[in-house]
Amino acid sequence: MNRQIVSTGTEWESRVGYSRAVRLGSHVHVSGTTATNEEGEFTGDDDPYEQAVQALANIENALHRMNATMNDVVRTRMYVTNVDNWEEVRRAHGEMFGDIPPTTSMVEVTRLIEPEMLVEIEAEALIVAQGTDSA
Repeated sequence: MNRQIVSTGTEWESRVGYSRAVRLGSHVHVSGTTATNEEGEFTGDDDPYEQAVQALANIENALHRMNATMNDVVRTRMYVTNVDNWEEVRRAHGEMFGDIPPTTSMVEVTRLIEPEMLVEIEAEALIVAQGTDSA
């Protein structure tokens, strides 16, 4: 089975030793993703909604590079540094997934790798050929 990886080229990937996303067969796993733009610069300032929107856009970009879409996502995990911000993070998640909601978890953590990061999101996708659903 072919293993494909997607890298963003950020310093964190080489320092920590991970890939943005890995596809093995029909499974795609997207690493914990934060609010960084295409240049690797942090965005979203002190706004958990904007940070979640950017993180989800980064996940969508990684999926597209693996020939997958947000429609293929079956699970997300959201890590927040303040659970009181859950409504803002939930709103961004709900806007992204609309009528195709995956299973999910939201967990409060003490902190993320950088102090300005309020949200980190990871995703798992399963690419199923059209017409093969057993539902």
